[in-house]
Amino acid sequence: MGWALRSAGAADRETIVELRAVVMRPDLERLGRFDPHRVRQRFRDAFRPEQTSVIESDGAFVGCVALRPADSAYWLEHFFLDPRVQGRGIGSAVLGTLLGRTDAEGATVRLNVLQGSDARRLYERHGFTVESEDPVDVFMVRVPGARTVRRPGGVPGAAG
Repeated sequence: MGWALRSAGAADRETIVELRAVVMRPDLERLGRFDPHRVRQRFRDAFRPEQTSVIESDGAFVGCVALRPADSAYWLEHFFLDPRVQGRGIGSAVLGTLLGRTDAEGATVRLNVLQGSDARRLYERHGFTVESEDPVDVFMVRVPGARTVRRPGGVPGAAG
């Protein structure tokens, strides 16, 4: 399945807001933290189109990801992929592309993922390690050039 990244614009905001609500709902419900208004409003408040890319497959919106610069590092944020295309390697390919860029800059990448989220395995396969955690979040870091663990068949892990 082919994919492409394009710069996000203000017109993408509500589409991303709705995808965020769908993608995050199972983990937030499991943690007892799902609030349909809050899950949407937090993204609206944090959305920076200039730091966000839309992921398209066959010309259709399937997800988004943001890289926010912060003190000689980047924060990987808002990495959401439509559940209908998860498990097909798009998330892994997108992540690999972004990490190739940050590696070329010699930049560390940080992120946080919800406790128990399947996405944690994807990040670990791409060289992220746990920096700290609390009852809700796992904070992870990846140094430039960290080793990517390949799955059988030579493909880095598929998106979850």
